[in-house]
This record gives sequence, structure tokens and C-alpha cells, in this order.
Amino acid sequence: MIPIRDNVPRVTLPVAVTVIILLNAAIFLYSLGLDPRSLAHLFHVHGVVPARFFEPSWAMGAGYPETLGWPLVSYMFLHGGWVHVILNMWMLWIFGDNIEDVTGHSGFVIFYLLCGLAAVGLQMLFGQSSSVPIIGASGAVAGVMGAYIMLYPHGRVLTLVPILFIPLFLRIPAGLFLAVWFLSQLVAGLISSAEGAQNVAWWAHVGGFVAGSGLIHWFRRPGRCRYCYNPTTKDYDPELDDAPELDDE
Repeated sequence: MIPIRDNVPRVTLPVAVTVIILLNAAIFLYSLGLDPRSLAHLFHVHGVVPARFFEPSWAMGAGYPETLGWPLVSYMFLHGGWVHVILNMWMLWIFGDNIEDVTGHSGFVIFYLLCGLAAVGLQMLFGQSSSVPIIGASGAVAGVMGAYIMLYPHGRVLTLVPILFIPLFLRIPAGLFLAVWFLSQLVAGLISSAEGAQNVAWWAHVGGFVAGSGLIHWFRRPGRCRYCYNPTTKDYDPELDDAPELDDE
């Protein structure tokens, strides 16, 4: 399933989301100009290599520089290919603007980074001796998706569902779309752990999603959640009742 757009209107300009996307794009374009050796060095030094943190003697012997933990942040801005970066940034663009509405610009940046930290933390626990760099914004973006399912389960996501070679467009409830996505990541993580090999950081996706769904309650600013679901009345906020039918962004 490929999301095309959601139908929850944004209230403010997504300044933080835009800056994060542009920063990821700039770093990715820079990496395209590197030779394979320099690119590997970039990923190993600025990505998260779990063994570097859990086995410091090995890391010293392998020539890793000392770190104050900055790879735990910088890894979120590195990507290994066009599909990797485009999918991550597209998902961030679709779901991130409505979260930034609620958190504010600076609050969104902090929220995003915390989700990314939680994501890589869980991934590292499931592969402590791994020498393969963890890179990508997937975990942080998963946190945004986790926040979205808590705030806007009533929204709808226009989704491309390819049936063989026939493109089928469906409007799927946001809660269902994100729940299916999360369960698929969880199942993939369990399978990959059982097989003992992980080419995708599935647990980072799970960790980010869970972190985002919990953290958003602390980052939700009073009076900013105009189109949010109201868990007390099991209905939408009064502002939504008075608003016209939601149009696609």
C-alpha cells in the first residue's frame, strides 16, 4: 500500500517538516557524489553501528573515532538510495504536517529526534554485536505515524493498492492504514530476529511508532489540536463539528 495523501487539513505551515526534508535531501545528494569507500566511511562514522557502543574494545581496534553519541542523531539524516529517502520523506510529508500543527515548530523537532532515538535504541538491543550501520529516518518517521494514529484515527488516507498491474485507489481510514503498517513491521521484526538476519531495521520502525504514540501526549499543546479525535467524548473536537467537510490537502 502506497499512501498518496491524507484528508486532515493543516492549520499552520509545516516549517519544521520542510526543513527536515530539505536537510535529508541535501545530505543524500552530497552522498551521491562520494566514492564507495568514502560513502562507507560516512555510514560507519555517522551511522549507528551497534557493536561500536556495546563492544568499545572492538570499536577501538576497528578504528572508530570516539563519539559523544552524535551518531544517534546523525543516522536519521543518512539514506542508502533513492527509494529509501523518497519513501521516508514522502511519509513524513503526508503525516508530519498535522503533528507539527499540534506540537509547534520547535516542539516537532524535539519530538522527531526523540522518536528517532527510541527507534535506534530498540534496534540496537536486538543486534548488539552487529557491525552493520543503521541509517535512515524510518524510525523517526514511524514516531510521527504513531502520533498520527493517536490524534487523527478518524482521518482517511488515499492509498494506491496495486492489484497485479491495475492501480487501485482506495480511501482507507487512517487508523486502519497505520495499524496494518505497524503490525507488518512487528511481524517482519519477529521473523527477521528468528532467522538471525536483518537487512531492514524493522525494530527501529516498531520502537519509533510506539515512542511517538506515547510521547505525543506530552508534546500536544493545549488549543492546537483543532481536528483531533476527542478520546473523552469518543467524538471529534467541537471545532471539527463546525468545520466544513474535510477536503484533501
